[in-house]
Amino acid sequence: MTSLYAKTVVFVASAAVLVLEILAGRLMAPYVGVSLETFTGIIGTVLAGIALGSAVGGRLADKGNPVALIAGAYGFGGILAWASIPIIAALGPGMSAQPASIVALTATAFFAPAAALSAVTPMAAKAHLTDLDETGAVIGDLSASSTAGALCGTFLTGFVLVAALPTSTIILIVGSVLVVGGLLIALRLTTIRPSLGAVVLGAAALAGGLVTPSRCEEETAYNCVRIETDADNSSGRSVYINYLRNSYVDIDDPTNLGFRYTRLFGAVVDAMPPGPLRAVHIGGAGVAFPRYVAETRPGSNQVVLEIDGGIIALAERDLGLVVGQGIDVVIGDARLALGDLETDAYDFIVGDAFSGITVPWHLTTSEVVAEFDRLLVDNGIYVMNLIDGGESRFARAQLATLEEHFDYLSVVIPIGDTVTRSVVNQVLIASDTPIPRVDISFDDGQLFTGSAISEFIDGANVLTDDFAPVDQLTKNE
Repeated sequence: MTSLYAKTVVFVASAAVLVLEILAGRLMAPYVGVSLETFTGIIGTVLAGIALGSAVGGRLADKGNPVALIAGAYGFGGILAWASIPIIAALGPGMSAQPASIVALTATAFFAPAAALSAVTPMAAKAHLTDLDETGAVIGDLSASSTAGALCGTFLTGFVLVAALPTSTIILIVGSVLVVGGLLIALRLTTIRPSLGAVVLGAAALAGGLVTPSRCEEETAYNCVRIETDADNSSGRSVYINYLRNSYVDIDDPTNLGFRYTRLFGAVVDAMPPGPLRAVHIGGAGVAFPRYVAETRPGSNQVVLEIDGGIIALAERDLGLVVGQGIDVVIGDARLALGDLETDAYDFIVGDAFSGITVPWHLTTSEVVAEFDRLLVDNGIYVMNLIDGGESRFARAQLATLEEHFDYLSVVIPIGDTVTRSVVNQVLIASDTPIPRVDISFDDGQLFTGSAISEFIDGANVLTDDFAPVDQLTKNE
C-alpha cells in the first residue's frame, strides 16, 4: 500500500469516527437530553472504542492481510454506522438521563463502529511499512493523518453539516462512503469479495437507517424540535426541545400561560408598577412570555436573547411570532450579547435558558449576575426559572450567588413534599429594592422571602466562572 493510500484511508476513517461522535449527541438527545453528562458519556465511550479498536487492529494486522482487513473495517464500520440509527430509536425510549443509561446507549450504538474504524490506523501502518528503518516516519505520518482526519471531521460536522442536513442523513452518507470505500479497496487491492452474510447485514442496516422515523419534526443547528397542538385548545401549541416540553404558546391568547413557572413570571410582572416595561429575556424558545408582557403591558420594549435561530424561525412560521413589533430578537449566546446592552436601561430581566433540564453554567455565575445588576434600573427585578429538587443544591447556590449582588431575594417552590421527591421548577426573584407583593395561587407554589431565604441558602457556595458545577448540583437521585 502506497504512502498516499495509507494516509487517505486513515484520514477518512478517523474523520468518520469524529463525525459519528458528534452526531451521537444529537441522535441521542431526544431520549437522554443534552447535558455535560451526555457529552462526557459519549466522549468516554467512543474513546474506549478507539482504544480497543487500535489494540485489536494492530494484533489482527500482524496475523492476516492488512489491506483485506482495512477493507473489512471500512465495510463493517459503515454498516455499524447505519445500524446506529435504528438502535437508538429502539433502545432510546427505555433510557434516562442518568450516566449509566447514557453510557449504555452510546456503547450499544457507537462503540462498535468507533472500534472498527480505529483499527484502520495500525492496519495501514502494517500494510505500508516495508523497512524497519522508516518505522518512526511511517507511524508519525499516519498518526498525523489520523489527527488531521479527526480535526476535519470535527470542524466539518460542527460548523457545516449539522446546519445543512438532518442527523440521520449525515450518518447514512458517512456509512455509505465507508461501505463504498471498503468495496473499492477490496476490489482494487485484494482478491476478497463481500460474503452473502455481509451483504444481507449491510442491506438490513441500511434499510433500518432509511425507514426509522425521526422524533424530530425539525432539526435546528442546536436542537431537535417538535411542535404539538393542544388537544383541548385548538390554538395552543406545546414546543418540545429535545425530549422536554419546553414552551406552551396560545396563538390566540398570549395571556394563557400554560406552564406554572410562566404564570409565576406573570405574577411578578403584574405586581410591578403599571405601564410599559423594558425587558430582557435570556432564552427564547417559543417566545411565550414576551408575548404575555406585550399583551398586558402595551408599548413595552423587549429584547429576547436566543442562541438557536432555528427555533425563532419556527416560532415565526408556526407559532405566530412577529419580531420587531416591541419584541426584538438577538441570535447568539446570551452571555456574549449582554455586553452590548445599555446600563441602567431595563426594568425586568427573565432568566429562562436551558440545556436539557440544566441552566447553562455560564448563565448562573456571579460574573453574569453582575451584568444583570448593571442592566437593571434601581428598582428593576430579575426573575429566574431553574429546575431542581431533593436538597435543592443548585437553587440554594444560585440564591447565594444572587445575594452577592442584590439586596432582596425571594423563591417560589411548590407546596408540600414535591420538591424533596423530584426535580421541579423553582422561580427565583431578586432586586435591589423591596420586591412588590406577588399574588401567587396555592397551586402555583409558596413564596419564601426574608429570613427564610437565609435558612434556605444555608451556607451554599457562590457560583463563579471558575467553579460552577451546575449539572452536578442539579443531580438529585
